Amino acid sequence: MPAASLLFEVGALYARTDPLLFALAACAVLAATCWLVSVLTGNYSQVDRLWSLAPPLYACHFAARAGWVDQRLNVIAFLVVLWGGRLTYNFARKGGYRWHAEDYRWPELRQRLGRVWFQLLNATFVAPYQNLLLLLIVLPASVAWQARGTPLNGLDVAAAVAFVLLLIGETVADQQQWRFQCAKQARKAAGKPIAAEFVTAGLFRYSRHPNFFCEQAMWWMIYVFSIAASGVWLNWSIAGALLLTLLFQGSTRFTEELTLRKYPAYRAYQQTTSRLIPWFPSA
Repeated sequence: MPAASLLFEVGALYARTDPLLFALAACAVLAATCWLVSVLTGNYSQVDRLWSLAPPLYACHFAARAGWVDQRLNVIAFLVVLWGGRLTYNFARKGGYRWHAEDYRWPELRQRLGRVWFQLLNATFVAPYQNLLLLLIVLPASVAWQARGTPLNGLDVAAAVAFVLLLIGETVADQQQWRFQCAKQARKAAGKPIAAEFVTAGLFRYSRHPNFFCEQAMWWMIYVFSIAASGVWLNWSIAGALLLTLLFQGSTRFTEELTLRKYPAYRAYQQTTSRLIPWFPSA
């Protein structure tokens, strides 16, 4: 079959396939690929490399299936692409896309769980569940696709403005953390004393994880678009934002456990500063 005819057939199949079903199939392929690559390489950060890439592709998929004419879907796609571009840049500058780079928490879990139990975790949570979550957080766009043609309203505007403000907040927090770590490493390399091992200034004065707070809140704003589209305050697409929030609860607790083990002074910071929601320090 000529290449042009093959492309036409593929395009026709894509146009005939239900957008949600296509997204689920793509998610399954990505999950299987991540699992296979992780097993072959012994590096379990494959989903980490997709974290900022898959959601923009899903969001653009739903906007494209509406012919790029639905304003709400276009706004969702634009915002998620902005989110993905910023996160990709931040992940790349920390070396996340280097072939041997791996999140420091996976080796810790491998040691705690042992080979067999960790492989079970990889085959259920690390590769499949996290890939599914990356689709679920974008599925308010599926609700918007089903209600395509519904005019934008004040709720859309509020969600978009809040999303942008949260994106700015996350950008500022990540930049403050990046500058602190670069300065700390530079002082260590020069043999100079380190005043602090972890950042407590800027936005980190009001939250121990302001970037985590902004990240979760942004996806709740994406859920608000589904409310604006459907008029239903509680719909099935809430699952993504809800499960992401639950995931952050566990991962933040684990991250702080490792930080406290490395830096005992972190306990005093925990006692004075809000964990996630920004608030005035108690001292």
